Amino acid sequence: MAEHPTSTRRKALALNLDRAKYGTIAEIGAGQEVARWFFVVGGAAGTVAKTISAYDMEVSDSIYGPAPRYVSRQRLQAMLENEFSQLLEGLGSTRGETTSFFAFADTVATRSYRKAEDGRGWMGIRFQGQPRETPSDVVLHVNLKDNSAALQQEALGVVGINLIYGAYHYHDEPETLIGSLMDELSRDRVEVDMIKFSGPAFDAVDNRLMSLQLVEQGLTDAAMFTATGEVVQPSEVLHKKPILVERGTFRPVTKLTLDLLAGAREQFVAEPAVQGEEPVVLMEMTCATSPRAHAWTTPISSPVRTSWAASATTCSFRASGTTTTWWTTSPAIRIVSSASRRECRVSWSWPTIATTVTSAGGCSSPRAASSSGPSRCTSTRCGTRTRGR
Repeated sequence: MAEHPTSTRRKALALNLDRAKYGTIAEIGAGQEVARWFFVVGGAAGTVAKTISAYDMEVSDSIYGPAPRYVSRQRLQAMLENEFSQLLEGLGSTRGETTSFFAFADTVATRSYRKAEDGRGWMGIRFQGQPRETPSDVVLHVNLKDNSAALQQEALGVVGINLIYGAYHYHDEPETLIGSLMDELSRDRVEVDMIKFSGPAFDAVDNRLMSLQLVEQGLTDAAMFTATGEVVQPSEVLHKKPILVERGTFRPVTKLTLDLLAGAREQFVAEPAVQGEEPVVLMEMTCATSPRAHAWTTPISSPVRTSWAASATTCSFRASGTTTTWWTTSPAIRIVSSASRRECRVSWSWPTIATTVTSAGGCSSPRAASSSGPSRCTSTRCGTRTRGR
């Protein structure tokens, strides 16, 4: 088997030379850095059907429809839907039998003169694994850390090429796809804090596990998902919300634990700054890494009325320190943590049931931290008034 390339240049060239893959690249807000790579390496006519950058907001709305925010998952999904539909409509009858079509899109805000801050954006690909196949999607959220817009744009182009190449060559190994997103990059430059797989190419994929892979492989310090398995980007859930955090080991969750959470919440919502708002309540669990795996299981639907059970099970533990796996069956949460780390953290919320996974040493939500509150026990701390931003 031929070795897969890891350089951006070689990946872009390999895609250009593969006549079975053909698509559209739509980019808003950070130049056309992904499309540029295909032209720079040569042979772009073999891959690129169209490039577009609907930079003006009114033009963007006229093509993709209105969106509450231009840098948003909603805008990205509209871009993927529009561009892929146009591709099939225009070329499906002439090339559909021999071509796997794709539409790549990103909508990004980079550092600017007015806002000297990290860039951020949404990126995704809709692609056919085989000609005429129902398309599958990979959607992710990135934070760009470089100290100039030019460097942020450059990093975005690399992530984009990594995503397109990975979608076609690693869709059977989503963990490998996730790791390949950082080829020729580092966490000093790029953070990927959300990823979602959907479609027939990923029927067997549990997006909660993929969120945990982001943490384990070092692409981010925190990932969040709901009890229904829907992955979310933290700011989608925490933006301008009061946050209550309960932290502990929960081995198992007891009635006392739940009473502490209910009591802390009752006092928290009575705070003048919180009245009239529904807080996001996070329950964070810390589990120490060891060769022995443990499973914590709950129906998740109503944790205040549900007792949780803890049980031990076996797992595959590699002495080289790569992976230890904690696992349970749906609807419980499967936890994957690196044996090279001292701990990982997993939390889920009540009553909104949002789940957060964080690596050791950090808070489970942006600009939020647990503190000793009006209720506590030896394994739990309740209370915070910090708002997510």
